[in-house]
Amino acid sequence: MASIIKANELQDFGGNSIITSDGAGTITASAGLKTAIGTNTPAFEVKMSTEQNPSDNTYTKINFDTEIFDTASAYDTSNKRFTVPSGQAGKYYIFGNSTLGSNSNTTVISSFFSIYKNGSIYKQSYVDNRVNYIRYNQLSVASIMELAVGDYVEMFGKVDVDSGTVEIRIDSGENTFGGYKIIE
Repeated sequence: MASIIKANELQDFGGNSIITSDGAGTITASAGLKTAIGTNTPAFEVKMSTEQNPSDNTYTKINFDTEIFDTASAYDTSNKRFTVPSGQAGKYYIFGNSTLGSNSNTTVISSFFSIYKNGSIYKQSYVDNRVNYIRYNQLSVASIMELAVGDYVEMFGKVDVDSGTVEIRIDSGENTFGGYKIIE
């Protein structure tokens, strides 16, 4: 039979409260415990406010211009990039999703969605529709990256269409970009 320990408070040997409970399911850790465990910050997530119509078959920086949250003010909405702040080097989980396509039915030949690090492709996802053209591709890309202070990450997309205008859509949160530092 398993043992159950019930308590409203855990204290260290010095009598300092490290974890408290309100008895209704809310548990609060002391600042000292949070520091010892660590936090997944800096963290950010951004989205697009307007659709983009870039040139065909050209890598284009995606206009992630609206912050959902940014714990360290490290995302710059004017140049659409996250830059690692001072004292925050380490491993980061970076992710994004995007809907890339055409304003015409069944004309998308291929789509790329890429994480750029310091101006160069770091990791990308790709869909090839040459056998059966479609209108839109929903792509996601993610990576654990070692980032130094001052390194920056951005998202780029590229769509090759047979006809019509290239679209990077914004409907229903179809485009997000974010990341957070991993506790080591």
